Amino acid sequence: MNATARLRAAVATVRDPEIRVLTVEELGIVRDVDAEGSRPTVTVTPTYVGCPAMDLIRSDIAAAARDAGFPDVEVRTVLSPAWTTDWLSDEARAKLVGAGITPPACRAEGRVLLPLMVLSPPKPRCPRCGAADTDEVSRFGSTACKSLWRCNSCREPFEQMKEH
Repeated sequence: MNATARLRAAVATVRDPEIRVLTVEELGIVRDVDAEGSRPTVTVTPTYVGCPAMDLIRSDIAAAARDAGFPDVEVRTVLSPAWTTDWLSDEARAKLVGAGITPPACRAEGRVLLPLMVLSPPKPRCPRCGAADTDEVSRFGSTACKSLWRCNSCREPFEQMKEH
């Protein structure tokens, strides 16, 4: 395994501090890994510009790199193109459902974004029972990237990852 592949494998183990069931790789924020130059570099894009977890993510990436034999890795942040929930891997979406969090819809699947004043987006299905009869309890969940919902069928609360 070459140096870049070793570094990528190490970075791929870093968990997102806010959604612990996902790694930063599954979340889609790891943009590039390069260990071939004079200084190994990992490039990341935050889920949104003010993401409070980015300092911890950068620190965890640097620690994983050190543990893999890269003592002086640079963790770069790029903002363009902006991260989108379409970058979530299929594995990440399945893990979210398994943790009781509804993943956002994929725009790549042909979904058209409409202005909120025209039409509200479809309600998420309950990740526990699959029912579509759900109500938003709060636009803000345990983190800024999730909202809180309740299923009217099984009566269980759940979070939905907000679409970006």
